[in-house]
Amino acid sequence: MQRTLAICKPDCLARSLAGQVLSRIEAGGFRIVAMKMIRLTRSQAGHFYDVHREKPFYPELLDFMTEGPVVVAVLEKGDAVESWRALMGATNPAQAAEGTIRRDLAESMSRNVVHGSDSPENARREIAFFFSESELLAAEK
Repeated sequence: MQRTLAICKPDCLARSLAGQVLSRIEAGGFRIVAMKMIRLTRSQAGHFYDVHREKPFYPELLDFMTEGPVVVAVLEKGDAVESWRALMGATNPAQAAEGTIRRDLAESMSRNVVHGSDSPENARREIAFFFSESELLAAEK
């Protein structure tokens, strides 16, 4: 089993879309092994998105990710990273495949409803950022 991080972003919660997103996650065959709602501080968001620090959209990203609560979840499936990225769709909803979360629910490239880890290595780092080992359910046998 592989794990990945999913985030329902502030726009997702503000538009009451978290239930739809979680439904799609479960319908996609993922097991949710941890989940919580939090409100990121600017410092937390800055640390989490540090890889984008030098990019022009970084300040806007921090503003967006701290404007309201988020739901963070750990998803488990055989190919969790790849499967979650496929279910989310391309970052730009106009380029996302039909039936993906971003194609169906996102308003724009910057307000795109969900986040997902882009590699197994980043998934491990991102999961550890939000969850302690004791908060994760044991892996399925």
